[in-house]
Amino acid sequence: MEMGSDVLYDVTIIGAGPVGLFAAFYAAGMRGLKTKIIEALDRVGGQLITLYPDKYIYDVAGFPKILARDLVRNLEIQAMAYKPTLVLGERVEELSYVDDHTIQLKSDKGVHYSKTVIICAGRGAIKPRKLDNPSVNRFEGNGVFYQVTDKWWFRGKRVMIVGGGDSAVDWALELKDIASEVILVHRRTEFRAHEGSVIEVFHSPIKVMIPYEVKEASGTSRLEKVTIFNNKTGEEVTFEVDALILQLGYEVDLSIFKKWGLEIVDNHIKVNSKMETNLPGVYAAGDIAYPSDSVKLNLIVVGFAQAAIAVNMAKKYIDPSSSIFPGHSSEKRLI
Repeated sequence: MEMGSDVLYDVTIIGAGPVGLFAAFYAAGMRGLKTKIIEALDRVGGQLITLYPDKYIYDVAGFPKILARDLVRNLEIQAMAYKPTLVLGERVEELSYVDDHTIQLKSDKGVHYSKTVIICAGRGAIKPRKLDNPSVNRFEGNGVFYQVTDKWWFRGKRVMIVGGGDSAVDWALELKDIASEVILVHRRTEFRAHEGSVIEVFHSPIKVMIPYEVKEASGTSRLEKVTIFNNKTGEEVTFEVDALILQLGYEVDLSIFKKWGLEIVDNHIKVNSKMETNLPGVYAAGDIAYPSDSVKLNLIVVGFAQAAIAVNMAKKYIDPSSSIFPGHSSEKRLI
């Protein structure tokens, strides 16, 4: 692992989430490119590891279901087999051009040089959206959670989950057989989560409270009770709980990418069908990419495909005489 380098790489991938790891495998393994990965966190895996390592993922081809942490482990093994340089705990802050063939990346710890760059930064710099409620905030870390890193901590506990999106509904389903009780609270009568998951919730032992919002949290040193209110009738209900999990979405910060001169559309980096941004030699793939002439789908499998396109286009950019199509992996002698 290194912190900055004068070595010129063929491709530098920003972000070591699932899409970034697959891009590294494809660049180093399939296209033989000198590859570097720079990740702001101190470990690979991105949002899968940070937000829901113990959740099952069902829509990755070839896996009927796989834990997020296991998918990350497999992707890391696949990528690192081809020995890309991996830089962890380093945040890229500036992008500039040394000349027509060299991009300079300045981080908070060093300087890196690359012929091309592929941004695989998930949704960008994100932080959980907090509930503006002092009685709740005082128990953060003592019964109030904005993310779940270990689902088994909730074994046998009374859990209230707040939110109406996929994260809230998925965690309710994930914890229903682990916790002693799961209460799902949502301020609306309709959910934004996947329809099949919502149907499953209503056919499960999960207690659904709609349209309710959190009024007050109480306890001594730890959370003990949460009072919620019906935002139509004003009715209040108090539950004794051990944990309150707030899944209210995330705030996205793309200010760094704007400073680089990248075109931003709806909090995403605009790309074309070749995953090219408006900056030469700079590509984007995964959730952060907004394909202006295609359909926007924030799915891991879509990110994998976009990573492959970006790498192949980067190869062509570096060596115009090369073929965009790398051939099938079954035709190559890979590790």
